[in-house]
Amino acid sequence: MIELTKDEKTLLEKMSDVKTALRYSSLDNKVHLINEFKKMMHEISPFKTEPVDCVLWVKNDTVAANNYNPNSVAPPEMELLRLSISNDGYTQPIVSMDNSDGTREVIDGFHRNRVGKECQDIQSRVHGYLPVVTIRESQKDLNNRVASTIRHNRARGKHGVESMSDIVVDLKKRNWSPAKISKELGMDSDEVLRLSQISGLLEMFSDGEFSKAWDVKEDAE
Repeated sequence: MIELTKDEKTLLEKMSDVKTALRYSSLDNKVHLINEFKKMMHEISPFKTEPVDCVLWVKNDTVAANNYNPNSVAPPEMELLRLSISNDGYTQPIVSMDNSDGTREVIDGFHRNRVGKECQDIQSRVHGYLPVVTIRESQKDLNNRVASTIRHNRARGKHGVESMSDIVVDLKKRNWSPAKISKELGMDSDEVLRLSQISGLLEMFSDGEFSKAWDVKEDAE
């Protein structure tokens, strides 16, 4: 059992007073203050390097989808997601990047974002807000955001091949080596080359070790 110091017990009492005071705040003010408390606690948390340590509620009109997500959900699965959120509540926050203008870009959770906006019963239940976590500062570069989105998708086994192909080629154009693409997206060298071939730009991936891997595959066929 944890033994609290006198000062820590006093702190709990003060927090109880804060909770009582918040009961009389307007909805938006209450959400804002709770978010601020969470962020302050996050700063001293032993888990502050983990985005999930600080889940915030933000207005849904401040959250926007990215334009590179290769994931797609079929109508039956989308309906199942709606049903899950309807019955179980939001059990997973939307992974996002916060912009300087107060908006957020979705890194993972595009369909959770859609459900919270498009399903009126759920939108009403969460008062027009969405639960979000903020991606690590080190991942905010565009290439890292793309890689993060793909890793989330692939971990669930969902990604569109054609869109993935376009992303692989785009990363190559941004001076990512095939080896780095392979590592960051969780692919082997053959998969990177197959995706580049779909876009008809295999010559971009002519690096020695990758070309050799591709040649061996072709010779075996």
